[in-house]
Amino acid sequence: MRAISFEFLRHRRLAIEVRQQISLTHHFLIILGAVLFGLAICIIILLGRSIEISSIYEEFVVFTFFNAAGISAVLVESIPLVLVGLGAALAFRVNFWNIGIEGQMFMGAIGASIIALFDVGPNFLRLPLMLIFALLFGMLWALGPALLKVRLNVNEVISTLLLNYVAYYFVLNQLFGPWKDPRDKFPHGKLYDLSERLPETGWEQVHYGIVVAGLAFVIVWWLVERSRFGIASRFVGINPKMALAVGLPVSLITAGSALASGGLAGSAGFVIAAATEYRLTFTMAAGYGFSGIVIAFLAGNRPIPTIIVAVLMGSLYVAGESMKIFYSLPDALVGLIQAIIVISATASEFFIRYRLRLTYFGGV
Repeated sequence: MRAISFEFLRHRRLAIEVRQQISLTHHFLIILGAVLFGLAICIIILLGRSIEISSIYEEFVVFTFFNAAGISAVLVESIPLVLVGLGAALAFRVNFWNIGIEGQMFMGAIGASIIALFDVGPNFLRLPLMLIFALLFGMLWALGPALLKVRLNVNEVISTLLLNYVAYYFVLNQLFGPWKDPRDKFPHGKLYDLSERLPETGWEQVHYGIVVAGLAFVIVWWLVERSRFGIASRFVGINPKMALAVGLPVSLITAGSALASGGLAGSAGFVIAAATEYRLTFTMAAGYGFSGIVIAFLAGNRPIPTIIVAVLMGSLYVAGESMKIFYSLPDALVGLIQAIIVISATASEFFIRYRLRLTYFGGV
């Protein structure tokens, strides 16, 4: 019997097949299974640190999803994630790989800070002007790579990535130089006045940045799902050569999507500066570029899933922070746990696109 079984298995091989279609339920179950797999690994790691399962449940589930303070913290964390996720999704739809989200966030915060530091406009117009300048500066930082892409076919991955460093070191130059806070002499900008801060809504710590994210979502959803631009951008993303052959302005659509992506990233910089930091800092954009890419990837570059993934990622960050506080876990371990879950969810894309099947290729 063992010999027969061995011969049977020896003439089998594992084949990878491209899925022609997949139901929404199956899609969801694959992602859920991948996340649960990542969570299982994380639980094993935490148990190795002598943390009880009941405590893990309390911090990861109860506090994060069933506690008013936890829910508000998730919403606050999710607001900039929604903006960078939508920005990345708009660019990726047309195959413009915008890796410069962090640089565009920094430039958005710089645009907002110019209004605040130089007291441009009356107090009641200060916040709208800060948002407008943040959008413009973020778009400006995406304009160069967009023109290089459509005119000279320069790889936008390289150009947007390098501009991250330019923006970061420009911020450092300002914060260690003319924009250093004159009160404490630390390398951060001067605190914004009250008229230059996004107020809180009155429920826990949630601020009016949620309105900015909500308006951005509505506009992007309409552009992608209801407008002619959305249909054209999808066509450009699927087959740019065919889109050009049928007369679509491929260069204009690509550049427009890139500029919109930069503007959304800039608005995220404004939200963090005006609602969380209340000043310009050189750490405010750290990690958001990676997060925006992951969110857009997992959401399939679609607006509604982007909201869902951004909130889930925000909850992951909040849970990690609570674990650090209550159990004195090092930053490296919390980062490892977050990375395992994100990588597991990202790896689920393989099983969404392909399926594994044992095939018979001859023998006895």
